[in-house]
Amino acid sequence: MKQFLLIAFCAASLTAVAPAADAAQIKRACLASDRTAATRDRCSCIQRVANQALTRSDQKKVAKWFTDPHQAQELKMSQTARDDALWDRYRNFGQMAQAICS
Repeated sequence: MKQFLLIAFCAASLTAVAPAADAAQIKRACLASDRTAATRDRCSCIQRVANQALTRSDQKKVAKWFTDPHQAQELKMSQTARDDALWDRYRNFGQMAQAICS
């Protein structure tokens, strides 16, 4: 019984920690970019907007666009409803980030 409780506690702890390790993907990608405007404050602001406008899955995909913008272009040109919906969320995120973080 004790072993079962220990395993359950460890599993619960791992699931609680896993999302935290996955957080701030946009901020990290922003800071790693070679853009002169990518300051710690601005990248933190952009991450806060991303947390409001994008799902974690969206953020994971969008963070990759900082190093490979061609992926964004491919998604934009895609004809699937799923990709169109992500592009709409991304445009909304960009407009919000520009308005709030500039």
